[in-house]
Amino acid sequence: MKKVYVSWNDVQRQVQEIIRQMYLDGFKPEYVVGITRGGLTPANLISQYLNVPMQTIKVSLRSDEDCESNLWMAEDAFAGRNILIVDDINDSGATINWIRQDWQSGSLPDDPKWATIWNGNVRIACLYNNESSNNEIAVDYFAEEVNKFEDPQWIVFPWEEWWRKWNPEEQHN
Repeated sequence: MKKVYVSWNDVQRQVQEIIRQMYLDGFKPEYVVGITRGGLTPANLISQYLNVPMQTIKVSLRSDEDCESNLWMAEDAFAGRNILIVDDINDSGATINWIRQDWQSGSLPDDPKWATIWNGNVRIACLYNNESSNNEIAVDYFAEEVNKFEDPQWIVFPWEEWWRKWNPEEQHN
């Protein structure tokens, strides 16, 4: 599988694009939720720019690590607080689906109000959105779109392999 390397400049540009989309949409979160590990850096940048608090949630579906259920966030969502959930990539959709199921199961799961919360007062932002993912909730804001079914690739963010000296010739292979 080819690797696509993302630079710090790319990340800054992508975060600016997400903020631009939010501004045009008239959406300002009361707090930002960064998904560990990949969503922490873009969430922090957005949080700092908007001058709103940042929280974290641990969702590690590809490893043996446990996922963290933060049901107080679900209560905030159900109460109508504006929340922005941020990740680096919506890859398979599993992370977004896990959060939706976790939050709804912990706070009046059968209430039809949840249909207006997702993509309403709770929004999802990712630097990259994989259009072939199986997420049950649409990503509201993203800077880049890829289709990993048609073009299999591994996106390497600058915080992932920062210790390696990158060769620009290899960044697009």
